Amino acid sequence: MKFFIDTANLDQIREANELGILDGVTTNPSLMAKEGIKGEEAIRQHYKTICEIVEGDISAEVLGTDFSTIVEEGKALAALHPNIVVKVPMIKDGIKAIKWFTDNGIRTNCTLVFSAGQAILAAKAGATYVSPFIGRIDDSGWDGMELIRQISNVYTIQGFNTQILAASIRNANHIISCAEAGANVITSPLDPILGLLKHPLTDIGLAKFLEDAKKM
Repeated sequence: MKFFIDTANLDQIREANELGILDGVTTNPSLMAKEGIKGEEAIRQHYKTICEIVEGDISAEVLGTDFSTIVEEGKALAALHPNIVVKVPMIKDGIKAIKWFTDNGIRTNCTLVFSAGQAILAAKAGATYVSPFIGRIDDSGWDGMELIRQISNVYTIQGFNTQILAASIRNANHIISCAEAGANVITSPLDPILGLLKHPLTDIGLAKFLEDAKKM
């Protein structure tokens, strides 16, 4: 399973990359704004900087919601760097644009997916990634992990090549559950990724080793 970090913070991206387990980055306009990055040119330059840090797929999100605007924005984003994957919303014109991108050799990440039906449409259009938002699904009273399992089962049966990119990760247990449910990729803030390092028995064992080492 691939690990992506979901942020626009360069320090966090560098920290995750230095762990040696990072495969890519996802971000969006909200995360960009959180880092004080505003304006088309500043956002595109920030994507270029991220691409210089991480050797892997970098999802760059379009802002348009109609076919022509999505395509024009997507072409401009894809031209920034070979590792850019154009992030497109799960809407009617988004699916049309994903098909256009597929036919023209541009990779895509279909975002804001909340059902297996939406995931099927994204795969049929040729999306490279499909991003179910499991945390938001849990918040609505449904089971986000069950959706991951359902999509994984459908894709296996139908032979779709689209990768399941589990998004809206809230904690380390989410990451483990996504691995069990068949996600190809998770994208997460830094804290849940670092949370995988932690276990109280590890801390106790290390303290005992260090204590014994002092006696040697």
